[in-house]
Amino acid sequence: MSLFNRLIVLTLPLVPKPIVRLISRRYVAGETLAEMLGTVQRLNQEGCVCTVDLLGEFITDIQQAHATAARYKMILDTLHQANVQSGVSIKLTALGLLLDEPTCLELVRDVVAYANTLKMFVRIDMEDSECTSRTLDIYLKLRNEFQNVGIVLQAYLRRTLGDVRQIIQAGAGDFRLCKGIYIEPREAAYPDPEIINKNYTLVLEEMLKRKTYVGIATHDEKLVWEAFRLIDAYGLEPDAYEFQMLLGVDEPMRKQIVAGGHKVRVYVPFGEQWYAYSMRRLKENPTIAGYVFQSFWRRLLGKEKHRETKLKELARQN
Repeated sequence: MSLFNRLIVLTLPLVPKPIVRLISRRYVAGETLAEMLGTVQRLNQEGCVCTVDLLGEFITDIQQAHATAARYKMILDTLHQANVQSGVSIKLTALGLLLDEPTCLELVRDVVAYANTLKMFVRIDMEDSECTSRTLDIYLKLRNEFQNVGIVLQAYLRRTLGDVRQIIQAGAGDFRLCKGIYIEPREAAYPDPEIINKNYTLVLEEMLKRKTYVGIATHDEKLVWEAFRLIDAYGLEPDAYEFQMLLGVDEPMRKQIVAGGHKVRVYVPFGEQWYAYSMRRLKENPTIAGYVFQSFWRRLLGKEKHRETKLKELARQN
C-alpha cells in the first residue's frame, strides 16, 4: 500500500457515516431481510448463486448468540420461501465461540439441522488464527452428523495444507479456499503475497486432485488463471467446483467467469452491523477508500462553494 493510500485509510474514521453508507451499498445488501432478498434475486437473474452472511461477530454477550441463531433461521426461511439459489455463511464468534464453546456448538448445530430440513447449505466461515482449531473441531463434529455443512480455509496460514489432508482423511470436505484477511503473526501466516499465491495454488491442487468440492474464493486474476489451469489439467466437470466472490468486488471478472460456463457464488453480507464491515472492506481496498475520501472532500468543498455563492448574492442584494 502506498503512503498516500495509507494516509487515506487512516482518515476513514473521519468520514461521516452517510458517505460511508452511500459507498457501502456496493458491498452490503442493506439492513433488512427484504433488501437482502432483493440482492439475491438480482444475482440469481445474473446467473450467480449466493451465500448470505448476517453481519456481526466477536459478540460480548451470550444472549446475542441466541438472537443471531434465531435470526439465521429467519434468513433460511426467507430464502427457502422465495425459492432462490442461496445458502448461508456463519462466523462462529457471532454464535459465542470465544464466550462459551459448548453453547456455540449447540447453536450452530441447531442452525445446520434446521437448514438440513430445508435442504439448504451452511458454510462455516474462518476467522483469525486464535479461532482456527476450535472452528475446525466444531465443523468436524457437525460433519459427522450432516452433509449440508462446509468449512473455509485460508491459504496464508502455514498450517492449511496439513488441515486439508486431515479433514479429507476424516471423511469430510466441501471447502471454500480464500487467501485470508486477518493480521497474523509471522509464525502463523506467510507475510509475502507471492508465497501466499503459491500456497493458494498448492492447497487448491491438493483439494482438486482429491476430488473434494471447492469454492475457489478469490478476486486475484492470477489465481483465477491458476484455477482454470488446474480444472483443465484434472479434467473437472463444472459441478466439481465453483468460484466465489464478494458482493461488489470486480464485477466485470465475475461476469467473465459466468460467461465461461463456470458456477459463481456471491457472498452477500447484510444487517445492522454494516458500518464495521464496510470500513474493513474499504481498508482492504485503498482504491475504493480513495473514492470515499474524494467524495467526502467534494461534499465539504461543495458546501463551502454554496455558502460563498449565497454570501455574494446577499451582498448584491444589499
